[in-house]
Amino acid sequence: MKRDMPPVHPGEILLEDFLKPMGITQYRLAKSISVSQRRIGEIVAGKRSITADTALRLALFFGTDAQSWMNLQTHYDLAIAEEQLSERLAKEVVGRAA
Repeated sequence: MKRDMPPVHPGEILLEDFLKPMGITQYRLAKSISVSQRRIGEIVAGKRSITADTALRLALFFGTDAQSWMNLQTHYDLAIAEEQLSERLAKEVVGRAA
């Protein structure tokens, strides 16, 4: 299934909806949640997923909930999988007979 717009990586949401409006640098966030600056940089660049560990840390820092961060990542992962696998799966998976 093709989309008009590509799925949004949670790192983009972290950057655009949290860091920029709040004036928080990636460095400050990394130090505040006790993770490497590289981890935050890779998440923001869309090269790394948000893990349960990171979700818990982000939730504590921003006053959000970890499940929301995990949902963003799961939604993104599923959208990417649909784009990459939909044609192949349509050929390989046979639906259950009615």
